[in-house]
Amino acid sequence: MAERREELLRAAVEQIEVRGVAAVRIADVASVLGVSNALVLYHFSTKEKLVAAAFAHAAEADLAHLRKLLTRRTTAVRRLRAAVRWYAPTGQAKGWRLWIEGWAASIRDPALRTVAGDLDQQWKAELAEVIDEGAAAGEFHCDDPMSVAWRLTALLDGLAVQMTSYAGPLSRATMLEWTEQALARELGIDHATLTA
Repeated sequence: MAERREELLRAAVEQIEVRGVAAVRIADVASVLGVSNALVLYHFSTKEKLVAAAFAHAAEADLAHLRKLLTRRTTAVRRLRAAVRWYAPTGQAKGWRLWIEGWAASIRDPALRTVAGDLDQQWKAELAEVIDEGAAAGEFHCDDPMSVAWRLTALLDGLAVQMTSYAGPLSRATMLEWTEQALARELGIDHATLTA
């Protein structure tokens, strides 16, 4: 039962990435797996519930990777830099297309809005925790780790929308340089210290 649900979620993520939230249908997900629409509906009951569950499924995988980066046995500065570099978009990355689709659809879909909002808060909380750890260890000074996490994710999310929606206006190297400069400023350290 759990294995079938997992297959349905993976297929739904794939179809959302290909078709977009608005265009994806229960039939598209069923067709990919060669199952009936009724089976998909048995597990999720509505398209909206399927989309919200698929979004949560994909985001949880991303959160697990973020947590892995942030729990490495190294300095908070190095963990934050690794997280920012991983979080940064790589152009037409599938993961970013999914997030952007989810944000857009959540404007009109209360279930997806709840899921997306909760996952967004978890991202910020994970970053804020490491910022707090680094400040407590004396690596840098920060009075408000959550505000720093908000500003960093806002910058990264905005750059991701630009890079994913409009291919070519900004190189990944430039975008990474900007985000690392922003991180260094937020932590009150030299950019050279961040990249050392």
